Amino acid sequence: MTASSKLNIAHPSDTYNVVSLIEPTSSGYIHLAAEVDGRHPFLPMSQTKRALIKQCKAICKELSQSNDVLSAVVFKALLIPPGQGEYLKQRPDVHVARFDISILIETSTVEAAKQMRTNELFKELENHLRQTAKYTHVITASNARRIGPVDHKRDGVFLFNYFYADDVDQNLAVWKYTAGWFEQETGLDNSTLLLPENHEKSNYTVVNHCRWDRLIDIVPSLIFKPTFRTYVLGNFEANRTAPIPILYRLA
Repeated sequence: MTASSKLNIAHPSDTYNVVSLIEPTSSGYIHLAAEVDGRHPFLPMSQTKRALIKQCKAICKELSQSNDVLSAVVFKALLIPPGQGEYLKQRPDVHVARFDISILIETSTVEAAKQMRTNELFKELENHLRQTAKYTHVITASNARRIGPVDHKRDGVFLFNYFYADDVDQNLAVWKYTAGWFEQETGLDNSTLLLPENHEKSNYTVVNHCRWDRLIDIVPSLIFKPTFRTYVLGNFEANRTAPIPILYRLA
């Protein structure tokens, strides 16, 4: 059974063009996410969080000099936008992400990412997060789908959307089906969909990562366009998929 054959369509009167995808990259990824400032991660940063970000950036700068590392980027949370799925209410066992620090390391291959997990410098990075944060989540991933490369060389508004679904193929299908809305309504021209290598070790089935230039490019569409609720969130719910979005800036 293909991923598309598992798709349940909600509100068929709302239609958008199929999203423009390019070939997935062969890169590997390590995504680290941490909840540091507790219940108030989006208020001014604590000294603890500032110090941790400084440590993480220094280590990522060193890691980026490694032959197999294409980039190592640290993000700090900006806000939680509208769009948390209704299906999440049916799954109280799923951890609701409140990650105020996020790190994405891209390597030349998935195998290189797996090897990086044993690197002493990477272990130091992971240990800093685990020892300081109240909650951490670390995955090795491949690129399942791609609209375009995400530009990390200049600041902007970066999304990490932590999806939970009962079925990964259904998650992939509904992501592809709804991505055309973001392309048309927000001008989205980039996205890297991360697929965890070990699904049983990840709280989330996929993690979507993308970028806009400004908050105004994305947030008003989520608040004021009714089709976001009917077309995007409606189809997520119909396919038993819960998005948990968080917006970031470069740290």
